[in-house]
Amino acid sequence: MTDLVEAPAAPVQWILCPACRSIHYAPRWRRSLGVCPDCEHHSRVDARTRILQLADEGSVETVDLPSGTVPDHLGFVDTMPYPERLARARSSTGLDAAVLVAVIRVEGSPVVAAVMDFNFMGGSLGSVAGEAITRAARKAIDHGLPLLVVPSSGGARMQEGAISLMQLAKTSAAWAELDEAGLLTISLITDPTYGGVAASFASLSDVIIGEKGARLGFAGRRVIEQTIRQRLPKNFQTVEFMQENGFVDIVAPRSGLREVIGRLLRTGGCPDPEAPAPRTTDDTPVIVTDAGRLPVHEAWRQVRRARDLSRPTTQDYLALAFDDFQELRGDRAFEDCRAMLAGLARLDGRPVAVIGQQKGHIPNELREHSFGMPSPAGYRKAGRVMRLAAKLGLPVVTLVDTPGAFPGEKAEQGGQASAIAETLRLMTSLPVPVVSVITGEGGSGGALGIAVANTVLMWEHAVYSVISPEGCASILWGDAAKSATAAAALGLTSRALLELGVVDGVLPEPGEGVGTDPLAAADRLRRALTQSLDGLALMSGEELVKHRRVRFHQFGSFQETQR
Repeated sequence: MTDLVEAPAAPVQWILCPACRSIHYAPRWRRSLGVCPDCEHHSRVDARTRILQLADEGSVETVDLPSGTVPDHLGFVDTMPYPERLARARSSTGLDAAVLVAVIRVEGSPVVAAVMDFNFMGGSLGSVAGEAITRAARKAIDHGLPLLVVPSSGGARMQEGAISLMQLAKTSAAWAELDEAGLLTISLITDPTYGGVAASFASLSDVIIGEKGARLGFAGRRVIEQTIRQRLPKNFQTVEFMQENGFVDIVAPRSGLREVIGRLLRTGGCPDPEAPAPRTTDDTPVIVTDAGRLPVHEAWRQVRRARDLSRPTTQDYLALAFDDFQELRGDRAFEDCRAMLAGLARLDGRPVAVIGQQKGHIPNELREHSFGMPSPAGYRKAGRVMRLAAKLGLPVVTLVDTPGAFPGEKAEQGGQASAIAETLRLMTSLPVPVVSVITGEGGSGGALGIAVANTVLMWEHAVYSVISPEGCASILWGDAAKSATAAAALGLTSRALLELGVVDGVLPEPGEGVGTDPLAAADRLRRALTQSLDGLALMSGEELVKHRRVRFHQFGSFQETQR
C-alpha cells in the first residue's frame, strides 16, 4: 500500500462551468469541491480527487491492483486499435484501470473504497476494472471492513466483448460474498452510472447514495428516446427521480457526502472502539408489567387520546431518543412510501435499525405521510431494512402508529395483503432482537405488520385493535354512532391488552400525556427500549427466533376436551 497524494493543481486560473457557462476563479472552484457556486452543477472529478474529498486527511492507503498487458482477444479496432486506446487512457489518467482502490477513514470509521474514473475510457467496465472491484470486495472481507463503491461509468467495455459482459456476474458474485460475510456495502452514485455497471454491483449495495444531479440507469436517455420515439421527463434517470421511484436511499450534495457516509459507517459498519459511552445511567424500571398497577380508562376516550395530533410522531422520537439516524428510502421495486420511515441509528451507543409509521402534526404533514397509512412499498421498505439488520446483526426497533394500511385501488394493485404477509413471515425469522412499541394508534394488520417482536410495549394512552371502533360499529351494529360501544367491546386499551398478554409492558405517560412533554416521553421511551434490548442481548439468534415464535403461538391456544 502507498499513500495517495493529490495531483498538482493545473496552472489554469479560471474555470468555465459546463452547465451555466459562468467563469470561476480556479482556487474557489476547488474549494467548492468542483460544484458551481452559481448553478450548483456537480462537475465530474477524477478518482484521486474523489477519494481525497471523502477521506479523513492523511488516512488514505492505496491498494495495489493487477498490472500488465490486457489481452486483446478481439483485435478490436474503432478509430484506433484497442491496445493503443488503452495506453492513451493510462497515460492521460496515470491509472492502470478505470478503478482506484484504497483503504480510507471517513469521519473516523474505516472503509475499503473502490472509485471509478470516467476519464479512463468513460469508466467502462473491462476485465482489469472488474478484477479491481472484486479484489476490493475481497479486501473488505479479509479485514472485516465495509465496502464503499463509487461508480462513474458508461457501462461495459465494448472493446473486450463478452469478457467485459462477464464482469457483471463476477462483481455481483463478490457482492453475494459480502452479504454472506455480513458486511455493509454502500454505493455512491456519481454522474453518469449506466449500463452494465448500473445493472450489477452499483445497484446491489445495502445503501445507495446519489450525488445531487447524478444520472443512474440501464439504457441512456438518447437510446431510449430513439427506440420508443417518445420524449422523456426532464429529470428522467436523475438520482432524485430514482429516489422517488424507490431505488435510491439518499440524495446529497457533494459537500454533505462525508457526513452521510460517516453516519452510515458508525451505525452499520464495524464497531468503533472510541464510540461515546451510552447515555443511560438510570436503570430504574420504566415499564409496567402488572396490569393491576394501571388505572382503568374509558376505551373511547383512549381512542381519541391515541389519535391526538399533539402526540410525538416517529420522526419526533427519532430526533429526541436516537442518535445518528440516517433514513433509508425506497422499496427497490416501485416507489418510496412516506408513511413508513426506516433507517439506521444509535440507541444509547448501540447501533440499531429503526422502522416506524409516520403521521404528522398539521394537515400538510398528514397528507405528505398519507395519514400514517403505509402502502405496499412501505412494508417492502420495512422488510428491506429488517433484512439489512439481520445481515449486520443489528437489533430492530419498530414504532407503531397507524389507523391501518392504506386502502385503495393502487394499494391493491401493488399487493397490499401480500406485502403485509411477507413482512409478518420475515419478522418471525429475524435472528436479531426485535422490540416494538405502540406509540399511538395500532390499527389492525397495518400495525401488526411491523409488530411481530420479542417484546411488545405500548404507551398508556395508546390503543391496539383488530379493527377501528368505527369499522366495528358499522359492520356489527350497522351504525357508526356505536363507536364508543365498539371501543369498549374490543378491549383495545393498554390495561386490557397487558392482561391478555398481547403486550408485555406498558409505559406510563408523563404529565397529561406524551404530547404535553415530548422530551420526557422520548427519554422514557429510550430507557424502555434500552432495558428491553439489554434483556434480549444474551440470547442467540436461534433462541430469539424461537422466543418470538413461541410468544405468538400461544395466542388462541386452548385445552381440548374429550367428547
